[in-house]
Amino acid sequence: MNTVIFDKENLLKAAELLKAGELVAFPTETVYGLGAIATNSEAVAKVFKAKGRPNDNPLIVHVANQDQVKELVEEISPLAQSLMDSFWPGPLTIIFPLTKGKVADNVTGDKKSVAIRMPNQPLTLELIRLVGTPLVGPSANLSGKPSPTCIAHVLHDFKGKIAGIINNAQDLTDVGVESTVVYPHSDRVDVLRPGHITPSQIQSKIGCPVQLVSEKTQLANLNVASPGVKYRHYSPKQPVYLVTFPRKLEEWIELVNKEPLKIGILADDTIVDGLKKLPQVVDSYSLGQPNNWKSASQHLFSGLRILEEGPAEKIYVQGLENNEKTLAFMNRVTKASSFVL
Repeated sequence: MNTVIFDKENLLKAAELLKAGELVAFPTETVYGLGAIATNSEAVAKVFKAKGRPNDNPLIVHVANQDQVKELVEEISPLAQSLMDSFWPGPLTIIFPLTKGKVADNVTGDKKSVAIRMPNQPLTLELIRLVGTPLVGPSANLSGKPSPTCIAHVLHDFKGKIAGIINNAQDLTDVGVESTVVYPHSDRVDVLRPGHITPSQIQSKIGCPVQLVSEKTQLANLNVASPGVKYRHYSPKQPVYLVTFPRKLEEWIELVNKEPLKIGILADDTIVDGLKKLPQVVDSYSLGQPNNWKSASQHLFSGLRILEEGPAEKIYVQGLENNEKTLAFMNRVTKASSFVL
């Protein structure tokens, strides 16, 4: 299959491929998604097959406007409406009660709820409008591997395997980690997956209690269609070691000097510059300036992918101070890591 690269002038051609049941990857502000029409079970099945994704791992449905949500769900609660009004378009996924038959059964793993978001990406919003139907859009990577934050990452995993990719003409997507996933109740909001939008931001906007629900708690009740809870993610082929915060450069040097194998370093500018001359350090990638959580999140997956292709036998990743702003970064790094130092 020839994988066609589409720019903004050729979105209609990409939309026609999607209508025909083909797969087209699209950019969002978080990561690239692997798109298929949400109502076409055969097209959705192609997504699972292309990614190697377990069939019981639900997919997020992407919409271009709130009217499309009304067509899919049984009810939009006052809290859900407030969340949409406050954070859409943007990196927030909301769990709704699904009206049966409105999306293909394999989108939700036969659950009674559906995860929906409106991405803050003009090209993709226009693509969905041209298709006229919401699109599923799990991260456009092979299942379990680091998520794609630029078109080169998508090509690496799917060139010749999908019909097309929308090019956002950016080095990296703006946010770099997947959306926050929330489940609104009548009187509170549960955060099922941390992302760029924090619990405090949600609480300040909608004025009700917001709580972060652990994955252990979610696994005890899988009735809600929250993506990605059951499975390992974001892992390159080499073992990843999380170096916990705080560690001074001298401590990093001590850790590296104990290691006989070749190491790749994923850390801030100061750590990368201070370690690159050590003989064990054969590769490195910067997360940006020290204490810049936005830059670290934006560059995390790109760094893991680049180091995976290099000569390193192990990858050391710098942990950040645990706070609300770093929740998403630390969540993804922890899932990617096999060891903690």
